[in-house]
Amino acid sequence: MAEAANDLDTGLVNPPRDQPHQPEFEANADDLASPHPIPFATSTAAADLAGSTMGLAQAWPLAQAPTPDSVPSADPAQEEAAMVTDLAAAAQNPIANLISLPFQNNTNFGVGPNNDRTQNVLNIQPVVPIPLSDDWLLVTRTILPFVAQPDFGSGGTVWGLGDLNPSFFVVPATQGNLTWGLGPTLVLPTATNRQTGTGKWSAGPAGVAVVNSGPWVYGGLMSQVWSFAGDGSRPDISQFLMQPFATRNFADGWYLTSSPIITANWNAASGNQWTVPIGGGGGRLFNIGTQPINASLQVFWNAVRPSFGADFTLRAQVQMLFPR
Repeated sequence: MAEAANDLDTGLVNPPRDQPHQPEFEANADDLASPHPIPFATSTAAADLAGSTMGLAQAWPLAQAPTPDSVPSADPAQEEAAMVTDLAAAAQNPIANLISLPFQNNTNFGVGPNNDRTQNVLNIQPVVPIPLSDDWLLVTRTILPFVAQPDFGSGGTVWGLGDLNPSFFVVPATQGNLTWGLGPTLVLPTATNRQTGTGKWSAGPAGVAVVNSGPWVYGGLMSQVWSFAGDGSRPDISQFLMQPFATRNFADGWYLTSSPIITANWNAASGNQWTVPIGGGGGRLFNIGTQPINASLQVFWNAVRPSFGADFTLRAQVQMLFPR
């Protein structure tokens, strides 16, 4: 659905897209439905980057106490700071060996023919890694969008479920700072209303690469999907997605981040294919009791957008982390 969409963290609602050659209101509805409900959260946009292969993601929850057999650290404050750093890096890696449950809300302002409507998409996007062997990890990311979509025919708002977007990344063991994964991404026509989904079954390849370099976590995700079945009266899907992301971590779990979701709808008319956001924000990793939480807020201006596309997007995310 017109995202970040896996956040990876993460993928995937893309900003509304336009196909002016369709009948007026049908075109508006279809153009504002996207095959990717904000695929990868960063953020969006997110355990240690080599955690999928080297085990850093097995850091304790921040409030977990040592076991009786543990040897006390000579500097408990330094040890806890190191655990915060490891877990923060894990939360920013879309293919880390870390179970997480992000709730990502995307509010798109300035949607529609008059650029005066607001669209809202809440993505629930669990990430579950599955060890295949000592050398391979399967990371599953599933995005379930709940959409409040402007109805340009009635002037009201349509509420409903969007298209389900599962992705599967096979991640090999690595010895350096680089982690990468490849696999398929799918779009299933689960939308409860014509205006909140594409009406098409779509599939294609996806890939992600992440680098952990000191306080920096950066990388990118790319995917391309094509429709192969579904409602014959709906437009065919051919959509490209690219999500670069970069995070600078600081002390006490704070960080600055940017994870814009760039999309191209190849079937749209010339001049209405690309959406290119610019922006970013920040966040913090903290505990509620013994539960690690990663919360972030980002703002994006769409420097390039379709005719009916949003001017700005406000992305707020709360991510529950479950270290092993």
